[in-house]
Amino acid sequence: MLQRPRRNRKSEVIRQMVQETHLSAANLIFPLFIVEGNQQKTEVSSMPGIYRYSVDNLLREVESCMALGLKSFDLFPNIEEQLKDKYATESHREGSLYLRAISEVKKHFPEACVITDVAMDPYSIDGHDGIVENGQILNDETLEVLGKMALAHARAGADIIAPSDMMDGRVGYIRKYLDEHGFSNVSIMSYSAKYASAFYGPFRDALQSAPKFGDKKSYQMNPANQREALIEARMDEDEGADFLMVKPALPYLDVIKLLKDSTELPIAAYNVSGEYAMVKAAVQNGWLNEQRAITEVLMSIRRAGATAILTYHAKEVLLNKWI
Repeated sequence: MLQRPRRNRKSEVIRQMVQETHLSAANLIFPLFIVEGNQQKTEVSSMPGIYRYSVDNLLREVESCMALGLKSFDLFPNIEEQLKDKYATESHREGSLYLRAISEVKKHFPEACVITDVAMDPYSIDGHDGIVENGQILNDETLEVLGKMALAHARAGADIIAPSDMMDGRVGYIRKYLDEHGFSNVSIMSYSAKYASAFYGPFRDALQSAPKFGDKKSYQMNPANQREALIEARMDEDEGADFLMVKPALPYLDVIKLLKDSTELPIAAYNVSGEYAMVKAAVQNGWLNEQRAITEVLMSIRRAGATAILTYHAKEVLLNKWI
C-alpha cells in the first residue's frame, strides 16, 4: 500500500501543515443590531448572546471587537413603529438612528469597515423590501427609495453599501446614483442570491421587521433553484457590484461554490440568524460541542468559497481563541 493518507494526519503539526482552508478575523463580518435610547443592551430572545445596542453601547461593543482584531461590522436598525411609513422615509432622514450610528462608529473608529443594509423592510409599515401597492411589490418605484437610502449611508460614512432587497436593477441604480453624487469609492456588496428562506425568523424578531402580509417569494429566490443564482450574480456584476453575497449560507453551500467558480469577484456569505439559533439551541441542550460545531460551520462556508462571512459567531470565536 503506497498511499497512506493517514500519514499526513498523524500529528497536529502535520495536520496544520497540510490544512487546505484557513479562517481568520479578516474573513469575518459581525452583524450588530441598533436601537434608540441610551445605555440600552437587550438580548434577542431567539439569539442567545446577541443584543440590541443603543449607539453609546454600540460604540463600546465595536471597541471590544476591534481589540480582538474584528474590524468589519454590518449594522441593522430596530426602528420604532411610529416612524415607519409606506415609503421608508426614515431610512434617509437626516439625524435618524441609523445614520447617527454609522457616523458615530466611523468618527470613533475610522479604521473600522462599516457595512450598511439597504432595504425598506426595517422602515416600512408593510414590512416588505419594496413599495407596496394593491398587494404588489413595486420594483422600479422602489429603486428611487433605495438610491436615497444608499446615498444617505455613504454621506454618513459607510464603507460598503449592501442592498439586500432583491429588486431587479438596484445595483446599477445605486452605483450610478452614488457615482453621480461623488461616492464612486463606496463599495457595493450585493445580496445576489438571497433565498426566500425559513432561517430568517430570529433576525426579524430582532428588528421587528416581519412582513405584515404575505411573504417575500415574489422577490427572494426559490430555495429549489441553483442556476438562477448565476443570472442574479451576472446581473449584479455587470451593474457594478464589488462583492456578491449568498444568503443563507449553510443550506446553500453549493450556491456559494457555484458563484465562486463563476466570477472573479469576492464572494460573501451570510451565516444567518436561524443557523446561529439552531447551533446555540443544540449547545444549550448538550447535544453539540460548541467550539467544534461553530468552527466547523464557519470552515465549511470558507471551504465552499466565501471570502467574507457575516456571522453572529464572529466575536465569540475570536474572544475564545477558537480560530
